[in-house]
Amino acid sequence: MQRWKDTGKVPGPVMVWTDAQVVNFLDHAAQHAPDLHPMWHYMAYRGPRRGEACGLRDSEVRLHRRETTINNQIATHGYTPVQKPPKSRAGNRDVALDADTVKVLTAYKARRAQWQLAAGPAWPDTGLFFVRPDGQPWHPNAITQRFRRLVRKAGLPPIRLHDLRHSAATIALDAGVDIKVLADQLGHSTTTLTRDTYQSVTKQLHQDAADAVAKKINQKRRKAG
Repeated sequence: MQRWKDTGKVPGPVMVWTDAQVVNFLDHAAQHAPDLHPMWHYMAYRGPRRGEACGLRDSEVRLHRRETTINNQIATHGYTPVQKPPKSRAGNRDVALDADTVKVLTAYKARRAQWQLAAGPAWPDTGLFFVRPDGQPWHPNAITQRFRRLVRKAGLPPIRLHDLRHSAATIALDAGVDIKVLADQLGHSTTTLTRDTYQSVTKQLHQDAADAVAKKINQKRRKAG
Protein backbone atom coordinates (compact mmCIF):
# COMPACT_ATOMS: atom_id res chain seq x y z
CA MET A 1 0.00 0.00 0.00
CA GLN A 2 2.72 2.47 0.97
CA ARG A 3 4.78 1.79 -2.15
CA TRP A 4 1.71 2.23 -4.35
CA LYS A 5 0.86 5.51 -2.62
CA ASP A 6 4.43 6.78 -2.95
CA THR A 7 5.17 5.68 -6.52
CA GLY A 8 1.84 4.83 -8.16
CA LYS A 9 3.30 1.46 -9.13
CA VAL A 10 1.86 -1.94 -8.23
CA PRO A 11 4.43 -3.84 -6.11
CA GLY A 12 3.78 -7.24 -7.68
CA PRO A 13 1.89 -9.11 -10.42
CA VAL A 14 -0.54 -10.68 -7.95
CA MET A 15 -2.07 -8.47 -5.28
CA VAL A 16 -4.99 -8.86 -2.91
CA TRP A 17 -7.21 -6.46 -1.06
CA THR A 18 -7.87 -6.54 2.64
CA ASP A 19 -11.38 -7.36 3.77
CA ALA A 20 -11.98 -3.65 4.41
CA GLN A 21 -10.90 -2.78 0.86
CA VAL A 22 -13.22 -5.46 -0.56
CA VAL A 23 -16.10 -3.93 1.38
CA ASN A 24 -15.20 -0.44 0.14
CA PHE A 25 -15.14 -1.64 -3.45
CA LEU A 26 -18.46 -3.49 -3.23
CA ASP A 27 -20.13 -0.50 -1.59
CA HIS A 28 -18.81 1.72 -4.40
CA ALA A 29 -19.92 -0.80 -7.05
CA ALA A 30 -23.42 -1.06 -5.59
CA GLN A 31 -23.82 2.67 -6.11
CA HIS A 32 -21.97 3.22 -9.39
CA ALA A 33 -22.27 -0.14 -11.19
CA PRO A 34 -25.47 -1.81 -9.95
CA ASP A 35 -25.67 -3.99 -13.07
CA LEU A 36 -22.36 -5.70 -12.22
CA HIS A 37 -22.28 -5.39 -8.45
CA PRO A 38 -24.02 -8.78 -7.83
CA MET A 39 -21.48 -10.66 -9.96
CA TRP A 40 -18.53 -8.95 -8.31
CA HIS A 41 -20.05 -9.66 -4.90
CA TYR A 42 -20.31 -13.35 -5.81
CA MET A 43 -16.70 -13.37 -6.98
CA ALA A 44 -15.39 -11.51 -3.93
CA TYR A 45 -17.25 -13.68 -1.42
CA ARG A 46 -17.03 -17.13 -3.03
CA GLY A 47 -14.06 -16.88 -5.38
CA PRO A 48 -15.22 -18.24 -8.76
CA ARG A 49 -13.15 -17.45 -11.82
CA ARG A 50 -14.29 -14.68 -14.16
CA GLY A 51 -15.44 -17.10 -16.84
CA GLU A 52 -17.29 -19.23 -14.30
CA ALA A 53 -19.23 -16.21 -13.02
CA CYS A 54 -20.07 -15.07 -16.55
CA GLY A 55 -21.15 -18.59 -17.50
CA LEU A 56 -23.13 -19.40 -14.34
CA ARG A 57 -26.36 -21.04 -15.48
CA ASP A 58 -29.68 -19.79 -14.16
CA SER A 59 -30.77 -23.39 -13.51
CA GLU A 60 -27.74 -23.94 -11.29
CA VAL A 61 -28.53 -21.12 -8.86
CA ARG A 62 -30.63 -22.46 -5.97
CA LEU A 63 -31.01 -19.57 -3.58
CA HIS A 64 -33.54 -21.42 -1.42
CA ARG A 65 -30.81 -23.99 -0.73
CA ARG A 66 -28.04 -21.38 -0.55
CA GLU A 67 -25.92 -22.96 -3.25
CA THR A 68 -24.79 -22.70 -6.85
CA THR A 69 -23.32 -25.31 -9.16
CA ILE A 70 -20.47 -24.34 -11.44
CA ASN A 71 -20.42 -26.52 -14.57
CA ASN A 72 -20.09 -23.92 -17.31
CA GLN A 73 -17.85 -21.00 -18.15
CA ILE A 74 -17.49 -18.33 -20.81
CA ALA A 75 -13.93 -18.26 -22.09
CA THR A 76 -12.48 -16.09 -24.84
CA HIS A 77 -10.73 -17.31 -27.98
CA GLY A 78 -9.11 -14.13 -29.17
CA TYR A 79 -12.01 -11.83 -28.47
CA THR A 80 -14.73 -14.36 -29.28
CA PRO A 81 -16.64 -15.62 -26.21
CA VAL A 82 -17.16 -19.38 -26.08
CA GLN A 83 -19.17 -21.39 -23.56
CA LYS A 84 -17.52 -24.59 -22.40
CA PRO A 85 -17.09 -26.75 -19.26
CA PRO A 86 -14.63 -25.71 -16.53
CA LYS A 87 -11.00 -26.44 -17.29
CA SER A 88 -10.72 -29.44 -14.94
CA ARG A 89 -12.90 -32.06 -13.28
CA ALA A 90 -12.45 -30.26 -9.96
CA GLY A 91 -13.86 -27.14 -11.59
CA ASN A 92 -17.29 -28.78 -11.70
CA ARG A 93 -18.42 -28.10 -8.16
CA ASP A 94 -21.11 -26.89 -5.81
CA VAL A 95 -20.46 -23.57 -4.10
CA ALA A 96 -22.30 -22.83 -0.88
CA LEU A 97 -23.63 -19.32 -0.34
CA ASP A 98 -23.67 -17.16 2.77
CA ALA A 99 -26.74 -15.24 3.82
CA ASP A 100 -25.40 -11.89 2.54
CA THR A 101 -24.73 -13.31 -0.92
CA VAL A 102 -28.18 -14.89 -1.04
CA LYS A 103 -29.67 -11.49 -0.23
CA VAL A 104 -27.67 -9.76 -2.98
CA LEU A 105 -28.50 -12.40 -5.59
CA THR A 106 -32.18 -12.43 -4.64
CA ALA A 107 -32.36 -8.67 -5.14
CA TYR A 108 -30.55 -9.07 -8.44
CA LYS A 109 -33.10 -11.63 -9.67
CA ALA A 110 -35.89 -9.17 -8.90
CA ARG A 111 -34.08 -6.42 -10.84
CA ARG A 112 -33.43 -8.82 -13.72
CA ALA A 113 -37.14 -9.62 -13.86
CA GLN A 114 -37.82 -5.90 -14.27
CA TRP A 115 -35.31 -5.74 -17.13
CA GLN A 116 -37.03 -8.70 -18.80
CA LEU A 117 -40.47 -7.16 -18.37
CA ALA A 118 -39.27 -3.92 -19.97
CA ALA A 119 -37.66 -5.77 -22.88
CA GLY A 120 -40.72 -7.91 -23.63
CA PRO A 121 -40.33 -10.36 -26.55
CA ALA A 122 -36.88 -8.95 -27.33
CA TRP A 123 -35.46 -10.53 -24.17
CA PRO A 124 -33.07 -13.35 -25.20
CA ASP A 125 -33.20 -16.78 -23.56
CA THR A 126 -29.52 -17.27 -22.74
CA GLY A 127 -29.99 -19.63 -19.81
CA LEU A 128 -27.43 -17.58 -17.88
CA PHE A 129 -27.86 -16.12 -14.40
CA PHE A 130 -25.77 -12.96 -14.78
CA VAL A 131 -26.75 -10.98 -17.87
CA ARG A 132 -26.60 -7.41 -19.10
CA PRO A 133 -29.65 -5.17 -18.67
CA ASP A 134 -30.66 -6.09 -22.24
CA GLY A 135 -30.50 -9.81 -21.38
CA GLN A 136 -27.39 -10.56 -23.42
CA PRO A 137 -24.42 -12.43 -21.91
CA TRP A 138 -21.61 -10.45 -20.37
CA HIS A 139 -18.39 -10.51 -22.37
CA PRO A 140 -15.57 -11.44 -19.95
CA ASN A 141 -13.34 -8.66 -21.29
CA ALA A 142 -16.08 -6.09 -20.68
CA ILE A 143 -16.29 -7.23 -17.05
CA THR A 144 -12.55 -6.69 -16.65
CA GLN A 145 -12.61 -3.24 -18.26
CA ARG A 146 -15.49 -2.06 -16.09
CA PHE A 147 -13.71 -3.41 -13.01
CA ARG A 148 -10.50 -1.51 -13.77
CA ARG A 149 -12.34 1.77 -14.30
CA LEU A 150 -14.33 1.41 -11.12
CA VAL A 151 -11.26 0.57 -9.04
CA ARG A 152 -9.60 3.77 -10.25
CA LYS A 153 -12.68 5.84 -9.48
CA ALA A 154 -12.94 4.27 -6.02
CA GLY A 155 -9.32 5.24 -5.27
CA LEU A 156 -8.39 1.69 -4.32
CA PRO A 157 -5.06 -0.07 -4.94
CA PRO A 158 -5.13 -1.50 -8.47
CA ILE A 159 -5.61 -5.24 -8.62
CA ARG A 160 -6.67 -7.55 -11.43
CA LEU A 161 -10.22 -8.83 -11.58
CA HIS A 162 -8.82 -12.32 -11.02
CA ASP A 163 -7.34 -11.05 -7.77
CA LEU A 164 -10.87 -10.82 -6.35
CA ARG A 165 -10.61 -14.62 -6.32
CA HIS A 166 -7.29 -14.40 -4.49
CA SER A 167 -8.78 -11.93 -2.02
CA ALA A 168 -11.69 -14.31 -1.35
CA ALA A 169 -9.23 -17.12 -0.67
CA THR A 170 -6.97 -15.14 1.63
CA ILE A 171 -9.89 -13.77 3.62
CA ALA A 172 -11.23 -17.34 3.96
CA LEU A 173 -7.86 -18.56 5.25
CA ASP A 174 -7.66 -15.66 7.67
CA ALA A 175 -11.14 -16.61 8.91
CA GLY A 176 -9.91 -20.12 9.66
CA VAL A 177 -11.53 -22.01 6.77
CA ASP A 178 -9.98 -25.46 6.37
CA ILE A 179 -7.62 -25.75 3.39
CA LYS A 180 -9.54 -28.75 1.97
CA VAL A 181 -12.83 -26.86 2.13
CA LEU A 182 -11.20 -23.88 0.44
CA ALA A 183 -9.69 -26.05 -2.29
CA ASP A 184 -13.12 -27.51 -3.06
CA GLN A 185 -14.67 -24.03 -3.09
CA LEU A 186 -12.08 -22.72 -5.55
CA GLY A 187 -12.19 -25.77 -7.80
CA HIS A 188 -8.58 -26.78 -7.17
CA SER A 189 -7.75 -30.39 -7.89
CA THR A 190 -5.51 -30.71 -4.80
CA THR A 191 -4.92 -28.90 -1.55
CA THR A 192 -1.26 -28.64 -2.60
CA LEU A 193 -2.24 -26.22 -5.35
CA THR A 194 -4.24 -24.16 -2.87
CA ARG A 195 -1.48 -24.19 -0.28
CA ASP A 196 1.25 -23.29 -2.80
CA THR A 197 -0.82 -20.47 -4.28
CA TYR A 198 -1.49 -18.89 -0.91
CA GLN A 199 1.73 -19.91 0.85
CA SER A 200 2.53 -16.40 2.05
CA VAL A 201 -0.88 -16.17 3.67
CA THR A 202 -0.64 -19.56 5.36
CA LYS A 203 2.80 -18.59 6.70
CA GLN A 204 1.25 -15.55 8.33
CA LEU A 205 -1.50 -17.73 9.79
CA HIS A 206 1.14 -20.06 11.24
CA GLN A 207 2.88 -17.03 12.76
CA ASP A 208 -0.44 -15.91 14.22
CA ALA A 209 -0.93 -19.39 15.65
CA ALA A 210 2.53 -19.33 17.21
CA ASP A 211 1.83 -15.95 18.78
CA ALA A 212 -1.52 -17.17 20.07
CA VAL A 213 0.08 -20.21 21.72
CA ALA A 214 2.78 -18.05 23.33
CA LYS A 215 0.14 -15.62 24.61
CA LYS A 216 -1.82 -18.48 26.14
CA ILE A 217 1.26 -19.92 27.86
CA ASN A 218 2.33 -16.52 29.18
CA GLN A 219 -1.15 -15.97 30.62
CA LYS A 220 -0.81 -19.28 32.48
CA ARG A 221 2.65 -18.26 33.74
CA ARG A 222 1.35 -14.97 35.07
CA LYS A 223 -1.50 -16.71 36.90
CA ALA A 224 0.90 -19.29 38.34
CA GLY A 225 3.31 -16.54 39.44
